Amino acid sequence: MADNKALSPEAWFNTKRAMACVEALNKVGFTVVYAATRREALKTVLEAIPEGATVGLGGSVTVRELGLPEALKQKGCKVFDHWDQSLSPEGRARTRYSQIVADVFLSSTNAVTMKGALINIDGFGNRVASMMFGPKTTIIVCGYNKIVDDVDQGLARIWNYAGPINYKRLGREIDDTISEEEKAKLFACTTILSAKPGGKDKFLVVIVGEKLGY
Repeated sequence: MADNKALSPEAWFNTKRAMACVEALNKVGFTVVYAATRREALKTVLEAIPEGATVGLGGSVTVRELGLPEALKQKGCKVFDHWDQSLSPEGRARTRYSQIVADVFLSSTNAVTMKGALINIDGFGNRVASMMFGPKTTIIVCGYNKIVDDVDQGLARIWNYAGPINYKRLGREIDDTISEEEKAKLFACTTILSAKPGGKDKFLVVIVGEKLGY
């Protein structure tokens, strides 16, 4: 970690908050690494995934911002990425199923609390399912911007910020014209991981000292 004396006041605050989050996650069984930069985060993730492994990618802007899909393919990994624009609807569905039987599942989280909980909301549920079960290793990469005080703040972050931005990215808007029933379908699957799931051999969380994703 960088010398605190060399950090700006804002960077000092974010680093201190991130390190407290790292400590909380470690206490509940997650394996946690702090990466000061996205370059360090990329290196950490690549070192944690064996050459030739099968890797399922959850829907994650963070993972793409780090360039992980391309880096993993260069490493010789088989990548299951349902964001691949060349896939047909049927191929996209098969890819989602493949993610849950991959060697490693790689994604981000919508929010992480200062008490060590990971909060996520999905429409399809493939991301949260693979995060909790299936692959023996899960790796989550999270920018400091997703750290929240508690579960209520995390859920509010998703409903009021991350969710609407993500759906805008997909060409849909969540506004006053959308019905509660439609909104419920978009936010169908809510999970709160308060500790490492029992079926996982390894659950690595990489907290990054930079803003990543939504």
